[in-house]
Amino acid sequence: MLILASKSPRRKELLSIITNDFIIKTADVDESLPSNIEPDKAVEYLSKIKAAPFNNGVDTVIGADTIVTVDGKILGKPKDRDDAYNMLKMLSGKYHSVFTGVTVIKPTEAITFSVETKVKFFDLTDEQINAYIDTSEPYDKAGGYGIQGKGALLVEKIEGDYFNVVGLPVSMLNKYLFR
Repeated sequence: MLILASKSPRRKELLSIITNDFIIKTADVDESLPSNIEPDKAVEYLSKIKAAPFNNGVDTVIGADTIVTVDGKILGKPKDRDDAYNMLKMLSGKYHSVFTGVTVIKPTEAITFSVETKVKFFDLTDEQINAYIDTSEPYDKAGGYGIQGKGALLVEKIEGDYFNVVGLPVSMLNKYLFR
């Protein structure tokens, strides 16, 4: 059995590109990060702790986590409208990095990796930021935007794996699932 340890509807949809033969399980885990952890190590750490509760030595388990970083700062999911506004203002006109960490626990081995994608936003006006926040898209997404929705209108360019920005680097995951 393949278990996706994530309640993200986007990850469910992306894993469906690889296979429809999986189930979803989630556990409440403490997502506190060790201090001064690098972004790639942070998402790898979080993907491990999300997958670990379902490691039973029989099933294959996938855990994943995505973060956005800009100017050395990790941006999680916005807490409220002001937080979403501040995040989007911070991303305006700049490149930022989206990191997704993935852990695949198989009966015979465990693999953890991370993928970085660079994204550049257009210079955004206050009106554009507020209009985007009014869509309610920012609230359950790292960095306060979803590239697969109306957040795509904020993006000037992307360097790397698009699916990584959505929340699961599909081609790399496929490589590790079936090697």
